[in-house]
Amino acid sequence: MEWNEIDDLAVKTAKVLAADAVEKVGNGHPGTAISLAPAAYLLFQKVMRHDPQDDRWVGRDRFVLSVGHSSLTLYNQLFLGGFGLELTDIQSLRTWGSLTPGHPEYAHTKGVEITTGPLGQGLASATGFAMSTRFERELFDPATTDGTSPFDHFVYVIAGDGDMQEGVSAEAASLAGHHGLGNLIVIYDANQISIEDDTDISFSEDVAKRYQAYGWQTIEVNWRKETGYVEDVGALYEAILAAKENRDQPTLITLRTIIGWPSPTKQDTGKIHGSKLGGEELAGLKQALGFDPEEHFAVAEDVLSHTRQLAQRGKEQRAVWTAQFSKWHKDNPDSAKLFERLASGELPSDLASSLPEFSSGEEIATRAASGKVINAIAAKMPELWGGSADLAESNNTTIEGGGSFVPAKWQTKAWTPKTAGRILHFGIREHAMGAILNGITLSGHSRVFGGTFLVFSDYMRPSVRLAALMGIAPIYVWTHDSVALGEDGPTHQPIEHLNALRLIPNLDIVRPADANETSQAWLQVLKNKNNPAGIVLTRQGLPVLDRSEGFGQADQVSKGAYVYAGQDSKPDLILIASGSEVQFAVEARLILEAGGISVRVVSAPCLEWFDSQPQEYQDSVLPKQVKARVSIEAGVTDGWRKYVGDNGQSIGINHFGSSADYKTLFTEFGITTNKVVEAAKRVLGGN
Repeated sequence: MEWNEIDDLAVKTAKVLAADAVEKVGNGHPGTAISLAPAAYLLFQKVMRHDPQDDRWVGRDRFVLSVGHSSLTLYNQLFLGGFGLELTDIQSLRTWGSLTPGHPEYAHTKGVEITTGPLGQGLASATGFAMSTRFERELFDPATTDGTSPFDHFVYVIAGDGDMQEGVSAEAASLAGHHGLGNLIVIYDANQISIEDDTDISFSEDVAKRYQAYGWQTIEVNWRKETGYVEDVGALYEAILAAKENRDQPTLITLRTIIGWPSPTKQDTGKIHGSKLGGEELAGLKQALGFDPEEHFAVAEDVLSHTRQLAQRGKEQRAVWTAQFSKWHKDNPDSAKLFERLASGELPSDLASSLPEFSSGEEIATRAASGKVINAIAAKMPELWGGSADLAESNNTTIEGGGSFVPAKWQTKAWTPKTAGRILHFGIREHAMGAILNGITLSGHSRVFGGTFLVFSDYMRPSVRLAALMGIAPIYVWTHDSVALGEDGPTHQPIEHLNALRLIPNLDIVRPADANETSQAWLQVLKNKNNPAGIVLTRQGLPVLDRSEGFGQADQVSKGAYVYAGQDSKPDLILIASGSEVQFAVEARLILEAGGISVRVVSAPCLEWFDSQPQEYQDSVLPKQVKARVSIEAGVTDGWRKYVGDNGQSIGINHFGSSADYKTLFTEFGITTNKVVEAAKRVLGGN
């Protein structure tokens, strides 16, 4: 490694920029960005393979700033390295419309791989990044020697004490060690300071020993030396090289720093963690670093000229990679064709025709139908993989013959490991599963799903929310979707979950009414790569709806809601239902029409998709002049007023459930055909 005086000056410049930027806006987190400037500079300028002119280059290493509050740690390197940020962007930190928001945001600022804010999420998602690399390398280039494939790259993470305290990182780190993800390298900034000052007040464990127990390689680099504080970038560089040599374990490099060094009085305190330094302290920092206290946002021309040579080095690295890629492309035409399809975002042309079709008269749980659909899709899409949080048999998420994504040493009686297998075993770690799905989705070109019971989506919500915020498309398979879960009782019966999840912007909740809607739901979800979707499925068997002439076809699922039965343009009554409750609407229609009432049944598997349709279509399904409406869904009724109006009624359950078989529960809680008929008569005025 070459390191000279101009590198030292560039690091000092990054420290001063961090302090100046927070001082200007009046709020933010300067301390960590100041003390981590040497580590971040080392990664971006001396270690990582990347191209500032193309931040989405396939051959790049990935960088995850898990300490998202220290966004300047990343922004300063993106500015110095020439990724698109300029000095005015650093000066505009945390202001309206800037490219430098308070926490890094994916697809907003070039060079940001993932949105990080909630602590632990970045570190946990990095496990998904590393898993994705292993999977795609095997998918595209399985025969090449390790370390020589164009699909090899490293995932670097900077994490802090807060990340290590959050449970999601522990879950993911356990999995990373279990999988032996040797391309995952984490620099843990152990400065022992948080907003409440010294972390000894709440955090005293030996983190390295914990990670050793997870199966990680651990290395310590201590800049807090007995003779004084020394930012020994050489020692950190050697630790990174050692980490890269270990292909069988992820590596945790514990870097012992002093937050805010060399700020004169606030270094090593909580006062510099989450607030500006103040004029006197800022001047003292600049003096300690050899800068003029009266100058702000000072960047020497020779510093920027030096750091932006990264573009040339990136160009040279890319030329080497391109030669590798070209040879691979020539030698592997079938894999190259697959890569090109995936890179373009296209689905197989015959995917729709390969979906299973189910005959009316059958009765099948939508979770079971989903399992059949997954395997039909997997036969056409080698890029599809996924699994469950220890619920494969219940969620029906197993790709038959896909092999388990674990090292060979974890062979069990039930499961067979396969290099980059297609079956993911998350264990009972829903929180980490959500974050890992995000990392996999962001890292490359595969499509991934993860399953658990709907009630346990609560454990996934932070990751689901981030996926929606980023506009990425992991797929959630949430089964056992209502009180019809039955005997397990109220702890496992979702009540508020459908409505709560629908409140997350940019998240699609799809609850199919039968097996054929389930097929079409999967197709539509796969077509969309702009946001996440949860496919919500039943435990209990449901009748396969009649799709003969006169009834709505299952492919109308893509519209979110459609007329299943009752094509009269001016019905007396509209019954709207999702999922398992559509059957009650169908039965109630027969009873009501026998009494001379014209009834329309609307199946509404995805309200988000319906709301995105043109108003003309929405009005054709729910004519405004028809005020008599009843909704039926086995969950809280909040949210249905929008569709039934002030004159309508909603059948659901607004309290916790109980332990009994599902038929008893539906009867006791009033989710039945007879209750639909009674509600219909009330909204019709008793007729």
